[in-house]
Order: sequence, then structure tokens, then C-alpha cells
Amino acid sequence: MRHIATLNARETPLAILAICAGVAFLVGNDALAKVLTDRYPPIQIVFLRNAIAVPIIAALVFGLFGPQALRSAHMGLHALRGLLMVTGAWLYFTGLMYLPLAEATALVFSAPIFITALSVPLLGEHVGWRRWSAVLLGFAGVLVIVQPGGATFQMASLLPVGTALCYAIFMISARWIGRGERLWTMMLFAMFFPMIYAAPMAAAYWQPVQPADMGLFLAIAACGSLGLALIGQAFRLAPAALVAPFDYTALIWATGLGWLIWRDIPGLSTITGAAIIVLSGGVILLREAQHKPAPHAPKPK
Repeated sequence: MRHIATLNARETPLAILAICAGVAFLVGNDALAKVLTDRYPPIQIVFLRNAIAVPIIAALVFGLFGPQALRSAHMGLHALRGLLMVTGAWLYFTGLMYLPLAEATALVFSAPIFITALSVPLLGEHVGWRRWSAVLLGFAGVLVIVQPGGATFQMASLLPVGTALCYAIFMISARWIGRGERLWTMMLFAMFFPMIYAAPMAAAYWQPVQPADMGLFLAIAACGSLGLALIGQAFRLAPAALVAPFDYTALIWATGLGWLIWRDIPGLSTITGAAIIVLSGGVILLREAQHKPAPHAPKPK
């Protein structure tokens, strides 16, 4: 018991460090995507990011686990999850063309709300009044940011909400995959299938890649891959209830990068709505921790 306690004491700080670093890399991925959307269609960015990342991840999986790790008994499900990933990423990158980074990030954090709501019809789970109250509170936070019917309403605000919905279904579908499936194998197919789906549309809207932008595309592939890997490792080192709240540090990074690069300062509605969404997500995470841990999967960005 003493040895286990010592091990947990060592792994917990590593898990927290891993998720904070992973979240920072994913926000860096989003910031790079926002820069690139000035010159390239979002679907081309999705395709090139994944096309660069897939061979690297495949080589890593092959080297670590051998050729058998490149196969899966759930290819149909991976194909479906890949469709969710590419749709979510396209919606999010398109939203970044029109929205400040902090606002888009805050809206994506409505995903736990959708996960709770969809767990009833898709997983047959029972959701009590406390979690339903948290869901309603979270939707109120989304409405505060989006402001439907208001003078500042933008249809583009609905795009990150669509990303959150895709992410929610993506996370729920992880429960349909056997526990024997390796995290790295799941990550490989989560990048591979979106690349395949994005290829035809990327070809239709292709813009020649400027040599000066190749470094940005390499950086976005690296940030996306490192972010997903570090977040996945964090959830392997420590319980989900412990590390999941640190996911919200993305709001800090998004606000900082938004100000540094574009001089965006979040408005009162964005700050208020984000606080409500974080509160709602915290309540949902707390209730999940009191029952059974939910799987965590990377955001479809």
C-alpha cells in the first residue's frame, strides 16, 4: 500500500502536467489554424494537418507495438468516429475564420453538456435531476455567448457548438470499442479516416501552399498530435475526475493567444458565458466521478 501511494503521488503531478501541456498544444493548434484560414480553406487545413501527422503516428505505433497494432476489430466504428472528427474539425476551423479564439474555445466546452444529454438515448444511462440541471445551466451559458436574436448574434457562433456536438458523440462512441484497443491505435485511426474523408473536398478547393507556410502546417500537425497524445497519457496516469478540470486551462491559453496575436479582448458576454459553461461542466464531472468514470477522447479539432 505504501508503494502504491508513493506511485500515485508521483504520477498525479505528471498527469496534471501532461494535460496542461496537451491543452496548451491543442490551443496552439487552434491558433495556427486561425492564422492559416486567412489563406487556405478550412478543409485543406484539416487534410494537410492529418496527412502530415498520420505517417508519423503510424511509424510510432509500428515501432512501439509492431504491425498488429495497425489493425483493429472495430474498423467500421473507427470510420464513423473519423467522420465525426473531420466534421467537427471543419466546423471549428470555419468558425475560427469569423470568431475570436477565446469565444470559439468557450463554446466547444459545451461538449460535456451534450455528452450528458446524449448518454440517455445512446447509452441508456439514467441521468438524475442534478445533472439535467447542470445541462440546462450549460445551455444557458452557451446562449449568453451566442446571444440569439441579439444585435451581435453571428451564425458563425453555432459552428463551434456543432463541433462540441460531434465531440460528444465521438466520446460516447469510445464506449463501444473494446478495452483491449490501444490508445495509440485509436489515435491513429482518429487521424487517418478524417484525412481520407477530407481529401476529395480539399482537392476541390485546393490553394497552392506557399513555401513560407509549410512551417505552419508542420507546426499544426505537431501541436495537434502532441496535444492528443499528452491528454491521452494524462487520463492513463490519473483518474478522469482529477485531470479533466484542467482541460479548462484552454480558456486561459486561448484568451492569451487571442490578445497576443489578434489583440482580441473577450467581451463581458463571452466571459460570463464561459464561466457558466465551466461551472456546468464541473458539476457534470463531479456527478460522473460519484458514479462511474466516463472515457475521455481528444477534441475533434
